[in-house]
Amino acid sequence: MTSLLRAEGVTRWFGGVRALTEASLEVAPGSIAGLIGPNGSGKTTLFNVITGYERPDAGEVYLGDEAITNAPPQRIFARGIGRTFQLTRVFHRLTVLENMLVAAPPPAGGPRHWRIPRIPLARAGGVGDRRRAMQLLDFTGLAGHAGALAGTLSYGQRKLLELSFVLVAEPAVVLLDEPAGGVNPSLVNEIAARIRELNAAGTTFLIVEHNMEFVMGLCDRITVLDYGTVVATGPPAAIRQDPRVLDAYLGLAEEDEDHASAG
Repeated sequence: MTSLLRAEGVTRWFGGVRALTEASLEVAPGSIAGLIGPNGSGKTTLFNVITGYERPDAGEVYLGDEAITNAPPQRIFARGIGRTFQLTRVFHRLTVLENMLVAAPPPAGGPRHWRIPRIPLARAGGVGDRRRAMQLLDFTGLAGHAGALAGTLSYGQRKLLELSFVLVAEPAVVLLDEPAGGVNPSLVNEIAARIRELNAAGTTFLIVEHNMEFVMGLCDRITVLDYGTVVATGPPAAIRQDPRVLDAYLGLAEEDEDHASAG
């Protein structure tokens, strides 16, 4: 499989605890890939290694043919990997539009902090920045909240704002950490629809999510982690039937055997 993003043999220790053991995954260009597993299986740790927030003790990460292992997060972001977080990271005391202008790329050669001027951010940035920001907010259904403080949005709306925030830089790959977590069902459907539209336009995704219906309905290929080790990889239909997944993640294989014995 041709991969746009791949991790090879990633191992990560935290003190005496091994969070990842030779974990590998591949994300094909133009695909929606999923990463699932029980709590504590190492999903977010692998996300953090890929995006430079954690350094692996062994293994490599590649974007295309370029090794990006141990690169700082800002460089990885600049190379085309955007990410969201399990707990949203937006600027609560800035307006929705100001959040977007903070995320807009700086001018060529300009410092990253240039986006924090002494004048209100809503009047900062170029016309093109504001136009692009409003287009993305319209796409995610937040244009009507552009002047509202981000802290007043619902949790699901903040998830959409964080997605909008990441998209400003037009990344080639977007890593979403539990995009449906804690979100009401109507907004879950909205998030899924936006991901499908972006994917149809060429954006590649890697998604960590506990909502199995969400993952199975969106993803082309799913990797399953258990205790930091990859136990299965394949299309959703195969993952649903894999006994290692039923046992390790869903906890159903053993239960089914008990029912069969009782019968």
